[in-house]
Amino acid sequence: MSRTMGYINPVLQGTFYAIPRSLPWGTFTPMATTFRNALENALAVTGRSLRSIAIDAGVSYEQLKNLKQGKSQKTNVDDAMKIAAVFGVNLEQFYRGQFSSDVPLIAVAGRVGAGAQVDLVDAFEKGDGLYHVACPAEISPRGVVAVEVEGDSMTPIYQPGEILFYSRDALGIPTEAIGRICVCEDDAGKAWVKVVRVGREEGTFSLISLNPEAENIHGVRLKWAAPVKFNLPPEYVQRVG
Repeated sequence: MSRTMGYINPVLQGTFYAIPRSLPWGTFTPMATTFRNALENALAVTGRSLRSIAIDAGVSYEQLKNLKQGKSQKTNVDDAMKIAAVFGVNLEQFYRGQFSSDVPLIAVAGRVGAGAQVDLVDAFEKGDGLYHVACPAEISPRGVVAVEVEGDSMTPIYQPGEILFYSRDALGIPTEAIGRICVCEDDAGKAWVKVVRVGREEGTFSLISLNPEAENIHGVRLKWAAPVKFNLPPEYVQRVG
């Protein structure tokens, strides 16, 4: 077997191949597996969808779909490196299934307005979102949704770019949501993070800002509201894909 640099680092070949065995002197020794198998394992371990990987890596979704369907076993080395990076690992770790952490990832499904008017976006495939973040150790990832704060009406508690985690099992306003900071959706499809209080008219609510210079919203009809379970300040947000 040739030990030329072109074989060990397949940049010169233009495509990325699995190396069948560890080189006795080598520094790059991935498992004897195809890129397709490594990708399938990565998707299974992390729970990511194929489309989210294509978007985050900037590679062709059709190309990855062909890989997953077995129409191809390899991809070019540049795309392979981009895909591995989305999972937070290098190529060798990607082939070995050695991901940087066993911490589950949570999709940031969209943005919520803290003063800004933000439309609720729910057009992502299951497991997808604007990007992903590692689940904080303080909460369970089960049934948890994450959103990013836009606007400053909830300062100094929540800053723009803050990540909020919440759970929502069904439509409606649970009693535990009243008087608490919640992520909520109004009947116009706007997503907010506000203190939810009962409104003057039956079936309405007041959305209260924490920033004294921001306006409150009264007489709002809500589809649902969910108390914030945990928040992650912008400086601690680490995007994973």
